Amino acid sequence: MPDLTSMRVSYTQGELRRADLNADPLAQFQGWLDEALRAELLEPYAMQLATADAAGRPSVRTVLLRGATLEGLTFYTNFESHKGHDLSANPHAEVLFFWAPLERQVRACGPVTRVPDTEADAYFHVRPRDSQLAAHASDPQSAPTPDRAALEVKAAALEERYPEGTVIPRPAFWGGYRLSVHEWEFWQGRPNRMHDRFRYARQGSGWQIDRLMP
Repeated sequence: MPDLTSMRVSYTQGELRRADLNADPLAQFQGWLDEALRAELLEPYAMQLATADAAGRPSVRTVLLRGATLEGLTFYTNFESHKGHDLSANPHAEVLFFWAPLERQVRACGPVTRVPDTEADAYFHVRPRDSQLAAHASDPQSAPTPDRAALEVKAAALEERYPEGTVIPRPAFWGGYRLSVHEWEFWQGRPNRMHDRFRYARQGSGWQIDRLMP
């Protein structure tokens, strides 16, 4: 293994000043996400989702952001997955977006609730057909499987059950979650680890903005 102790990058892409910030953190996030999309980064809407179980044991994985509104950040998954069980026991989470080419990251945390069934139905049916079938095939998500062949047999059976042109129902074990953001952090890399960090903390109907030490 190479010696990692001497490997580091000094970030030089930009800076983040208080004057650059939008008073609304959602607008600030949407602006940065738009820039990441225009830069054609690979899946800039991918986010690392951290959860913890009832005993406080953490777990993290990557999911896709499917909505960012005043209500919160929305993602979809299997309710019986590892993250689904975590959120049932401890309905709080944090997400992280890291856009390396822009030398930026965004953190957001808060309580999590399920989205209404009607909203989950609408999203499920705009997904590609193969993704709809995969939602059924991968249940129970995160559970052990003997081999890939078992998964492919299950997928083939679903192809026969729901031929082309058939409406595939959203499975009851699959749906959406929404993270209501109570705190945001925007990070811009700077040279020599002197990074710019700003935190928005919810205060009543507004936000307290503070610069944080890097």
